[in-house]
Amino acid sequence: MAVRHQLIRRPPRTVWGVLADATRYGEWVVGTSESTPLDDTWPATGSRLRYTIRLGPWAAEGVTTVRHGEAGRELELEAAFKSLGTARIFLQLRPWGEDTLVVCDEHPLRGLGATLHNSLSEAALQLRHRGMLARLATVVERQPDEVRQA
Repeated sequence: MAVRHQLIRRPPRTVWGVLADATRYGEWVVGTSESTPLDDTWPATGSRLRYTIRLGPWAAEGVTTVRHGEAGRELELEAAFKSLGTARIFLQLRPWGEDTLVVCDEHPLRGLGATLHNSLSEAALQLRHRGMLARLATVVERQPDEVRQA
């Protein structure tokens, strides 16, 4: 399983605010150029968002479904991308002083991605997570932080 972490210099409620906005996934999820909620209840269990992946002139869509969530603490997603199958993505927010330690655990769950999962694909996931969590930190840290002490 590809597990990475990132310290984000904002409290968990600020990080959760970004995760709870289905329209912002394109800002921080590597490979995703845009996202659109399919339900008005995101991030409630069972709610979904559609995302677009672009690579040069090529574009394709996938759907991500919330499988479990605890507001401000955990978000567990299943991302489905056509013939590649699905992946489980678990994001955990841990208070770290005034900051948040975000732990991301992802692995292929069903389909071709799960069948062909190996150490090379695991290394690729690690690289993807490094970029994704850094982007998440940038997006979150641009948010106002009205509580932080100087």
